Parts: sequence; C-alpha cells; structure tokens
Amino acid sequence: MKFIVSSTYLLKQLQVLGGVINSSNTLPILDNFLFDIDNNSLTVSASDLETTMSSTLDIESDSKGSVAIPARLLLDTLKTFPEQPLTFTVEENNTIEISSNHGKYALAYADGAEFPKAVALEDPSSTTIAGDILATAISKTIFAAGNDDLRPVMSGVFFQFSTDNLTFVATDAHKLVKYTREDVSASQVAEFIMPKKPLTLLKGILATSDENVTIEYNDSNAKFTFENTVLVCRLIDGKYPNYEAVIPKENPNKLSIDRTQFLSSVKRVSIFSNKTTHQIKLKIAGAELNISAEDIDYSNKAEERLTCDYQGDDMQIGFNSRFLTEMLNNLNATDVQLEMSMPNRAGILTPIDGLDEGEHVTMLVMPVMLNS
Repeated sequence: MKFIVSSTYLLKQLQVLGGVINSSNTLPILDNFLFDIDNNSLTVSASDLETTMSSTLDIESDSKGSVAIPARLLLDTLKTFPEQPLTFTVEENNTIEISSNHGKYALAYADGAEFPKAVALEDPSSTTIAGDILATAISKTIFAAGNDDLRPVMSGVFFQFSTDNLTFVATDAHKLVKYTREDVSASQVAEFIMPKKPLTLLKGILATSDENVTIEYNDSNAKFTFENTVLVCRLIDGKYPNYEAVIPKENPNKLSIDRTQFLSSVKRVSIFSNKTTHQIKLKIAGAELNISAEDIDYSNKAEERLTCDYQGDDMQIGFNSRFLTEMLNNLNATDVQLEMSMPNRAGILTPIDGLDEGEHVTMLVMPVMLNS
C-alpha cells in the first residue's frame, strides 16, 4: 500500500487535526492519526473519544487500506520539509516508510482497525450557517464560559436555535454573554450545550473561511461539516440555567463612553487594585466617571476621571476589573453603553455601534460589594 502527497498540504491539514489530540491519552491508539486510503482520496482522522475530526485530502494512489501513524513524530518530521512530494509506503514489518527528495524515514504504525470509530448521528436535525458568522459567535461567547468541573453545563456554550434567530450564550455565574443573529435561522427549535474544546478548534479553522457550515445535532452529539472537514463531538449533558431570568429588565441608569478610553483606564487603574479581588470602583456623577482602585495591604491606590454621557442617578458600583477588561476587549465598537439599576444588581454592557445588521451582543457583569 503506498501513496504520494504534497508535504506542506499534508502538514497544513494535520496541524489542524493535531489540536484534537490530548497531550496524555489513556488509550495509546489516540496518540495516532488514522490514515484511511481509498484510491485517490485520503481521510485523516484524530480523536480524543469525545471529539473526532477528519479531513479528506487528494493524493496519488491506487491502494486501499487504513493505518494509524504516531501523530507527534509525523508532525515534527513534516514541519522540517520544504514543499515537495512525499511517498508513503506501508512495509511488511509493521513500519511505514516516508521517502522524500533527500532521504527515507521509517515509523512504526498501528493497525487502523483499532482506532475508535466516529459516532454516527441517528435522526439528526440540521442547520446551515456561514463559517465566519459561526466563528464570530464562538469568539464573542467562549471567553465567558466557566471552567468549573462541578458545573459542567456552564463550561460550554449554549446554542439556542429557533425559526427567527440563532442565539449563543455563555456564562460562569460572574459574567454572561448573549450573542444573537437575526439574519440566520433554523428550520426547527433546538438547544444544546457545546463543549469548549471543539469550539476552539472550529473557531481557529473557520476564522479565515467563507464556506458554509452544516450543523447536524441530536440529543447527545453534534456534527459540523464544511469544505473537506467533519467534526463530531459529544454534547454536554444537562439543562442550561435560565439565563433570561438573570438579565435585569429595568435599568434606568445609562452610561455611554468611548470603549478604548474606558478600557485603557480600567487596565491602568486595575494595576493598583487588590490582587485577589481585582476590585475597581466606578463613581458616576453628572457627566463625570471616576474610576478608582485601592490595595490597602500595600497602600497602592489610583484614580482617574473621564467624561461620559450619563442619564440617571449618581451612583457608585464595584466591578471585578478582570471581567470588565475581558468584555471590553471582546467588543469591537467605538462606543459602549453600560446600563445599571442598583449597586448590587448586574450591569449590562452593550456596543452602541460596530455591529452587522441583525447582530446583537449583550454582556452582563456581576458587581462586587464595595467595602466603603
């Protein structure tokens, strides 16, 4: 069994798939790429049992068969080659030989039949969405998902599809992001929770792609198909918390401010904040926003004054500067609006401009108690 393939073309596909493989696997076979050859088409798969991803490449071959090749070794070897055709030949003694212009390299391979098969979805529903829209939806929400193993539902992104729009939500109980697209819709109502790892992989691949992505899903798995790649992953079990209930409806105090100016002030002032609470205080009176932080243990303190556009009662509210920075960094608007009702109720951050038609972002950040 042998085939010929371009070194850079193969490397580009394998580097994407390599993101699936865990650094330490319980099953040794998962440290391999599965190469499945069917004449002129090669399907390479990688899996960690939860997520399986495969890409189909064009090759020169007239053989059929499958082998599992050590991923790390193959990637390290391919990285060093300039662009050239490589010939892979499966030898009798359980090694696969790679021939380049200048040399030969032999790797031990495992039997392809040992590699775990990807799950076939039974009776799935499906939706098609543009790749760049999905990539944006993931990058706008994934940073807000939690890392708490005790609350697995919060460690993923909630996909909520309806016939009017698609909504993506992530929260870790301190911050929440809700991203809605009204220019895309699904054929029927569906909701599921996607784990972070496959989403990070998708975000990386789709950021530069203008291809459409077909999402198929049932109660336990989801499958993303685009160009020559298929990603199948297990969904997070459980019911997502009712996030609508946490978003305060009545917010009479509205603050509008230039995002970059606000962000750099928060970053600067937060250097002087307490290293465990990261607490900064916003004091708003008239058209002036006063941002301050103090670390009493070390007698460090900072205070900045910004002009802003404010409607509402004068108020003081404390936030964790890390959450505020993350959120402001994630928005690409020129001006943002922060809506508040009381110092102990969540603040709502929304972009004033910079959104596409039908695109909505709502970010919610919980306040911290001020020790006044």
